[in-house]
Amino acid sequence: MNAFDAMNVVGLLAFAVAGALKAVDADLDLLGVTVLGVVTALGGGVTRDLLVGAVPTALRSTGDVGVALVGVALALVLAQFGSRVVRSAILLPDAVGLSAFATTGALVGLGAGVSPFGVVLLAAVTGVGGGVIADLFLQTVPTVSHEDFYATCAVVGGSVFWLAVSRGVPTDASAVACAGAVLGLRLVAIRYGWRLPTVGGTSRKSGHNR
Repeated sequence: MNAFDAMNVVGLLAFAVAGALKAVDADLDLLGVTVLGVVTALGGGVTRDLLVGAVPTALRSTGDVGVALVGVALALVLAQFGSRVVRSAILLPDAVGLSAFATTGALVGLGAGVSPFGVVLLAAVTGVGGGVIADLFLQTVPTVSHEDFYATCAVVGGSVFWLAVSRGVPTDASAVACAGAVLGLRLVAIRYGWRLPTVGGTSRKSGHNR
């Protein structure tokens, strides 16, 4: 297993734990917890593959599903210590997973011959798609849309990848640049509590001043 494969495994575990904890917080039963954990871990990759007309990687082997199930089991154990504590503990593994998933999405986009927009989109979808699907299952506004500087990291990483490739940088080096950009930006965002400004807050203030 190379470093990139290891990052993917860490990401699958972290995403599965995060999704399962959301289900625990929502008081779902064991099946619901399992489904949400697996969907969070695999949903982005499945969506990416469907967008490029490929059979999802998760359906071609049992490896990813197995890792996701291990993550669900881990979440059930860790939930006994309190979901907030666990979420804090998985911030770093989650950031590693985001960087690996976004890079995988960008590589798939390049291989599929999509446009620069498509490469960036696939990077973002792979990185955050599973969490978005999980939130929709729970009938909540996706967390990445309002609570954290998260999806932006994947968008930036995908952009870095495409810019590097378009300037003749080898694909492997471009992938490393993408992963580094996503991971570095996410860690800085966690450290300083970065969030994007909300349009609604600005609108409400403007309306109040009229």
